[in-house]
This record gives sequence, structure tokens and C-alpha cells, in this order.
Amino acid sequence: MTRSRLGRRDALRLGGLSAMGAFLAACGVEGKGKPQASVAPDAVAKFWANKTQNGKLNFAGWPLYMDPKKPELKKFTQKTGIQVTYDEVIQEMAPWFAKVQPQLSAGQSIGYDVMVITNSSQFGQFRDSGFLAPLDHAKLPNYAANAAKSYANSSYDPGNVFSIPYASGITGIAYDPSKIKEPITKLSDLWNPKYKGKVGMFRDVQELGNFGLLAAGIDPAKSTETDWQKAAAELQKQKDAGIVRNYYDQSYVDALGKGEVWITMAWSGDIFQKNVSDGTNFKFVIPEDGGTIWTDNMAIPVTAENPVDAIMLMDFLYELENATTLAEYINYVCPVPAAQAQMRKHAAALTGEDKEYLLSVAESPLVFPGETEYDRLHYYVDFNTAEEKKDFERVFQPIVLG
Repeated sequence: MTRSRLGRRDALRLGGLSAMGAFLAACGVEGKGKPQASVAPDAVAKFWANKTQNGKLNFAGWPLYMDPKKPELKKFTQKTGIQVTYDEVIQEMAPWFAKVQPQLSAGQSIGYDVMVITNSSQFGQFRDSGFLAPLDHAKLPNYAANAAKSYANSSYDPGNVFSIPYASGITGIAYDPSKIKEPITKLSDLWNPKYKGKVGMFRDVQELGNFGLLAAGIDPAKSTETDWQKAAAELQKQKDAGIVRNYYDQSYVDALGKGEVWITMAWSGDIFQKNVSDGTNFKFVIPEDGGTIWTDNMAIPVTAENPVDAIMLMDFLYELENATTLAEYINYVCPVPAAQAQMRKHAAALTGEDKEYLLSVAESPLVFPGETEYDRLHYYVDFNTAEEKKDFERVFQPIVLG
């Protein structure tokens, strides 16, 4: 039987050492991160005291980040009796934070018990505002057993006090080889006048700004405000020349599919899945001069009505079989290393196109990256203060809005 596949992601907005960045460090690529303060020693016990399983939970996710048939969630319900409502309500981190911040500030439920949030500036806002429940790791045995140990070293949530990874991914370039015959290899290809009016760029200023820095030959993690101005000038030239058709959220996938753009900034899993599900042949490349990395994380709002049910689901998704089937579908970097071998076993039991597909996922450097891929990946600008983040946005926002 043909397996379902789908991918997704809106991107990372701020940097530091992401969980995927911790993988890079494990491969000998040093990252840059600033430890954050953890919660008080008794915070976990206080939060989880008298919390009980309620038999239901609401999950806030992103579009195309889980098989529409929800096989993992159905298995969870069969095993636990807990009913799960999964809603694709998150499109971008900033609007999501703005939407739920008033309720969280008032100590009210946002209607969701677990949400997938990027290791972004908004993650820091959730964390530092006290909006995230501290996790009881005694309730996360599968995570402890199966997650890559390096995930505990992320700067945005050291020790996984508030979150555990859902998936990681890469921001690079996608293009349509039926429209562009020559290989795309460098960020400068996004500035090529040959593709005037057919280039897509991300509208998120963190993604856009970091790509602009890389295109200007600047390491984002080491950049200064002067560098930001230089990168913004290059992006403005690209816009003024009419090269950019539009600045997109995840709708860039549709624009590429419709031929509205021929080449675009892209997220790795989106393109891998688009090719499999729709039979397209779009190419995804990590440019020679660099791409960026990000991690999405599962977290529980501090006002969640069903936190016990939520943390049970979070741990369930770290069972080897569930982590494997989820990775087979979404085609993003899996936080469970053993999933690669398990995926190969699944492929061995299949035939024909199904076997070919699953082997392609298991061996894909976009799902299980190797050192060659890691060597070309960069961390995002690491803001020391909220004011620095605002300064960065002031530099790059006019490009998108102007």
C-alpha cells in the first residue's frame, strides 16, 4: 500500500545554538549560544502536583506537519484512550505569539495543551514570560531513551526544561529544472537577472535577513549592525531590479508548483515531500555559500487544561516506531537517530515504488544529514537583547513592506 507523505514548515526566526546546531557541534562544527536561566528547583513539582489525565487534549500544529490520516494520533488514542484534536493553526511564530499572549498573560487557557514552536525570538518570549510549563522528565522515558543526547545542549532551552524537539530542518534554495536548465549552486543565483520576476524570497525578516547576510559573504552568527545594513542593501537592490516576484510565507510551495516562481528560498522537507506527493521534480540545494538551520519544538502552555495528556503524547511520539513513521511522512530531520535504521527495515519489507520512496527518505541528507551538509549550514543571528532584535527587524522589515 502506498504510504502517505507530506511536509511543512515556517522558518526559524532568531538563532543561538539550535537543537540541530547541537548536532553540528557533535560533528565538530562549533556553535554559538548563550545559556538561559532554568526554572526554580521546585517549579516542576509545583506545576505537576495534582495534575491528572483527563482523556483528551488539543494539539496546535503547523500546516502539513502530520499525515492527514493522523496514524500516530490514532495509535495514541488506541493505547491510552486519550482523544486528540489536531489543528493546523500556526502559520508564523510572531502572529501565533501575538494571538495567544493576551490569554496567557491573563492566566487563561489558549484552548491548546501542546503546541509546536520554533527556536525563535518568540520561543524566548514564551519562555521568559513564564508562558511555558516546565516539563516533568520522569514522564518522558521514551525521549530520554531515544532522542539524540545532543538535544539537551541547546541554548534556547538547555536541559529541555520547557520543550522537546518535533523536527529540524534546513533553509536553502529550491528551483524548477524544467524552467532553469543550469544547476543552481550559489545564493547569488537568487539575484540573477535571468530570473527576473520569477524569484521567491521569504517574507519573514529573520529568514530574509540571514539569507541576505550569507549572500553578502557574512556569517550571520558573527554579524554586526553594519553587516545588517550591507545585507539589506543587497536585498533592496534585488527588489528594485524587479527580480523578486513576491515575499512568501509557506505559500511559496504553491507558487513554485504553479510556475509563478522558478527559484525560491525554501525549506528542505517541503520540497522533498512536494516531489513525492505531487510527482514534481523540483530540486533543493544547500548553496555552496551556505544555508541555515532551525528546530521546531513541542511545548505545553502553562495554562493548558490537559497537561498530563499532552506530555503523554509528546513522549509517545518518541517511541521508535512512531518517530520513524512521522519522519517518513514529514521528511524533516528526525530527532531520533535510530529512526534511520528502523526506516531501512520498513523499506526492506516493501516493494516497487514504496520501497524506492522509503529508501530515498532513509538515505536523504535532508532527513539524516551528513557532515558534508553540516559544513555548509549556519546559525542565525544571535541577539543579545530584545533591542538588538528590534534593530535587526527595523533594518530588514522595509524590504518586505516597502
